[in-house]
Amino acid sequence: MKSQVKRLAALDIGTNSFHVVIVEVSPDGSYLTLDTHKEMVELGPDVSRNFLSADTMNRAIHAMKYIHRLCENRQVETILAYATSAIRESRNGGEFIQSVIDETGIKIQAIPGIREAQLIGLAVQHAISLGEDPVLIIDIGGGSVEFIICNKEKTFFLESLKIGVSRSATQFVKNDPISKSEIEELRSFYTKALDSVLNAVKKFKPSSLVGSSGTMENIAGMISIRLHGTLPSSINQFQYEKKDLDKLIKEFISLKHATRLEFSGLDTKRVDFIVPGMILTQLLLEKTELNVIKTSSFALREGMILDFIQANSNQFSLLGEFPDIRQRSIYQLLRNCNWHEKHSIQVAKLALSLFDQLLSEHGLNENDRELLGYACLTHDIGYHISHKSHHLHALYLIQHADLLGFDQHEIAIIAHVARYHRRSTPKKRHIMYQELPKDIRKRIKKLSAFMRVADGLDRSHFQNIIDLKVSLSESMITFTLKADSDPQVEIWGALRKCELFEDLFKRKLEILIE
Repeated sequence: MKSQVKRLAALDIGTNSFHVVIVEVSPDGSYLTLDTHKEMVELGPDVSRNFLSADTMNRAIHAMKYIHRLCENRQVETILAYATSAIRESRNGGEFIQSVIDETGIKIQAIPGIREAQLIGLAVQHAISLGEDPVLIIDIGGGSVEFIICNKEKTFFLESLKIGVSRSATQFVKNDPISKSEIEELRSFYTKALDSVLNAVKKFKPSSLVGSSGTMENIAGMISIRLHGTLPSSINQFQYEKKDLDKLIKEFISLKHATRLEFSGLDTKRVDFIVPGMILTQLLLEKTELNVIKTSSFALREGMILDFIQANSNQFSLLGEFPDIRQRSIYQLLRNCNWHEKHSIQVAKLALSLFDQLLSEHGLNENDRELLGYACLTHDIGYHISHKSHHLHALYLIQHADLLGFDQHEIAIIAHVARYHRRSTPKKRHIMYQELPKDIRKRIKKLSAFMRVADGLDRSHFQNIIDLKVSLSESMITFTLKADSDPQVEIWGALRKCELFEDLFKRKLEILIE
């Protein structure tokens, strides 16, 4: 790829929809999403017969032609097109693949279910902040459902079962709303199918469930609206508990089709398939005794992109440079925004030094320290839009960057602490801040105290301060600075923004020169 960026399209040819994401991959291995598009083709009715009807075939080829034009308009160089359950199981799936080649030149690979599971697992490992403990991943598609057990580095179990929601709805759901007997038939069907998955759970003991793709994203969206009154800024790493799902199902399961269409948080194109997905998820939680569910915004398409980058790793460096997903996601944002690297690193260094030296006083934890560091690194990225109100632009960019590995409250903390590095301190009149939970607002206020003073201590942007020591008395907090040259500008910068800091530690700030 030399020094040029590469336009890449990842096309997931699923049972219900054909979904493409177009990205621009940079030489460092980071990528920027340029466009996404979904064509609801609905191959589901043909899945049970394992044969694509003429109407279905025409509809699918028409969708592929549109996607091909979109890729041409976006100047895509490489198209990765993977077909899943419906195509790989159809007796005339090969005919469809050849027709697409003839009509568009796009070469579709009908990948096996285990390969699909591998790519989904890879995507989730890069989207969710996983630890050493295994998690169970479920990806509910129209024709098949993929199960993966992995931790942040290793994959322990892969399974693909032909129990997708389109297949299940066609086979078992005849009434509107679904009847009690149909629910029991579905539960019995799923219980038998899950035998290998449940055995793997007993062996590897995952700590939580992670849901990816449309069904699980829709469930998370509906629950978010019920818990918080709105959708999160990013569904990635959104977390809820089994009791939240149970309440949703109790409310939702008895609704007729027309009422389900009006249900907040539900994609209307999934209205006929969401019920089997809910029943499967609830049953899986019951059988595994797992209670916590997280949501991944990454699935097969992102796995395809990441697999491509890894396969060409000699051309890309970011994945190797930052193996931690949170750090890598932050640095991808920084590089996309032409960040002020030296100044931002200096502010982070000074803020974290203050945090560590005052650890016994401020009542914050290691997670807060990490978020403070990321806020310091990103606080000036708003300059990428304009100098004026760059603190507000930073807030917007961070909140809309689809940062991976963070939950919605962690993203809010980073964004708001970056926002409050200049001008006003947190106020009730700031609507976005005021809408956050009280404990999150409290953390933002504390972390902003460190950010503001640290930013002032590099007011010149020349990294003049080379060491900082903190001492406390009953009424005073004292900084003793070691500097390359006279630090009067830095002292002035810190003292003019010390209000939150003095309030946090209930002491006046004085700054001395070593």
